[in-house]
Order: sequence, then structure tokens, then C-alpha cells
Amino acid sequence: MAALIAVLLLLAIAAVAWRWWSQRQAQEQAQSMETAQQIDALDQRLDSVRRDQRTLTQRVQDAAATNRVLRDEVLGLGQRGALLEESVAKLSDPSRHGAQALRLDEVELLLSLAQQRLLIADDLEGARRAYALAAGALDGIDDHRLLNLKQVLQQERQALDALGPGPRAQLEKQLDAFALSLDGLPTRTPAASQAASGSAWQRWLAPLVQVRASRDAAFVSPTDRGAGEAALRIEVSLAHAALERDDRAGFDAALTRMDHWLLRLWPDSPDLRQGRAQLAALRKLPLRAESPVLGSTLQQLRSLRNAGVASRPLPSTTNPAVPPPVETPEQTP
Repeated sequence: MAALIAVLLLLAIAAVAWRWWSQRQAQEQAQSMETAQQIDALDQRLDSVRRDQRTLTQRVQDAAATNRVLRDEVLGLGQRGALLEESVAKLSDPSRHGAQALRLDEVELLLSLAQQRLLIADDLEGARRAYALAAGALDGIDDHRLLNLKQVLQQERQALDALGPGPRAQLEKQLDAFALSLDGLPTRTPAASQAASGSAWQRWLAPLVQVRASRDAAFVSPTDRGAGEAALRIEVSLAHAALERDDRAGFDAALTRMDHWLLRLWPDSPDLRQGRAQLAALRKLPLRAESPVLGSTLQQLRSLRNAGVASRPLPSTTNPAVPPPVETPEQTP
């Protein structure tokens, strides 16, 4: 019985132990499953948080882009406002209305025409007429702020009158005088000068034979001389054409060729040396009128108008009894 009781006790203890162990395993398994479910739930929540974060980041970026667009629009509105203010200021400028504005526009146009006359065609007479018209239009403006401009215009007119007909007219006149002097050049060297400059045997043979160097006149026959003189006249015409188109290189080249034709067509003589000296003097003269004063009136007028010299109107004296309006400061609540 003792052995049976011991066996029964052992079996009871084993059954209790096995049941406890089974329950313990079930509890651990349930706990591990619950832990896994919690981990899955945390992962899902983290994914949701990441999605929300990405959404918020995208919204922040969209908001930043919208802010940049709004800032650009605000800057554009500010610039438009500044342009509108400038346009209103220009519209309210009294110098842009009435006879004074028309006078200033007329003066600027006439001065521009005079400058273009000088720069393009070197037309001194046309520039003088344009300056005279500009001075008449400027004298019709009663504004003490334009006194300096009137003085500068007077100085520029005096400088233009001091130039006379201009370098181009003087050069054309000297070229014409040179062309007329070609007919008076001697075609042969005087006998007295040949005898004085020649050797003894040349002086002995002078009554019988005339000896001269071939370099004194390259063209001796009438046909060759006529062709050479025609070529020289053509060079004179080319020099005139170079003067008309203000071509310094072409003018100097024509003068050089003319000097070469002089040496080939006529022997050495005082008249020939004088003609060559005239050509050398023509080469040193300027082709265009140059003066630092020319164009200063137009520059000063444009600077005055850009600075708004007429945007501040003169004080009105038509009704001095009426006092100017007094500005009262605005009351702020």
C-alpha cells in the first residue's frame, strides 16, 4: 500500500506539474502573440506617422512656394506702384503741358538736327540756321532756370561762327586753286637755269644741243602728256569725292598720287615746288570742324530735363492775395 500510495502521489505530482507547465506554455505563447500584435500595431503607427510627416513636409514646401510666389507678386505690385507714381508725377509735371513743354521739345529737336548736320554732313551753314532757330525758341521761354542754357547756346553759336566756312570748304577752294595753277606750270626748264646748273661741256653745247635729264619730264610726247594730265585731273576729282564722304585715307592717297603725277609731268621749277608744298599743306589740314564746345547745349538741356528742372513749377504771382492752403495733420484714433 505504501508503494501504491507513493506511486499515486508521484502520478498526482506529475499531473499537477504537467498541467502547470502546460498553462505556463500557453501563457507564454499568448504573451508572445500579444507582443507580436503590439509590435505590428507600433509598426503600423510608425508608418502612419511617417506618412503624416511626409504629407506635412509636402504641405510646408507648398506653403513656402506659395509664399515665394506671393512675395514676388507683392514686389511686382510695389514696382507697379512705383511706375504708376512716376507716371502720375510725369503727368502732373507742368513742364510737359502747355507752351513751355512744346518750346523745350522744339529746342531739343533743333539742337539734335544741328548736331546731326555737323556729324553726318559737316554742314556748318545748316547747323547755324538750326542753332538760330533754337535760340529764338529758347528766348521765348521766361524761366530764370534756363539762363545757363541760353549762355551755353550763345557760346556754342560763337564757336560755330568762328569756324567760318569750315575746313572742307577751305580744302575744296585750295584744291580748285591748285587745279587752276596746273595750267601755268612750265613744261621745260629755263635755259638760264640749265646753263647755271649744268656742267662745263653742257654750257659749251647749249647753243647747239639742249641736254636735260629724263627724270625732269617722263612724258614728252603730246599724247602721253595729255593722258597724264587727264589722270591728274581725275585724281583731283577723286580728292573732291573723298572730301565729300569724309574719307581721310582716300584723300591722302589722292594727294600722294597727284604729287607723283606732278613729278612725272613737269620738270623741276619754283612753281612745281610751290604746287608740291600746297599738296603737303593740304595733307596736314583737318577734314572736319572740331570744337569742344559743339554739342554742349544739347547735353545740358537733356541733363536738365532728366533731372526734372521744370518739374518744380515757378511760384505763381497771378493772385498773391490768396494764401496757400495750409495742410492739417490727420487725427489718428
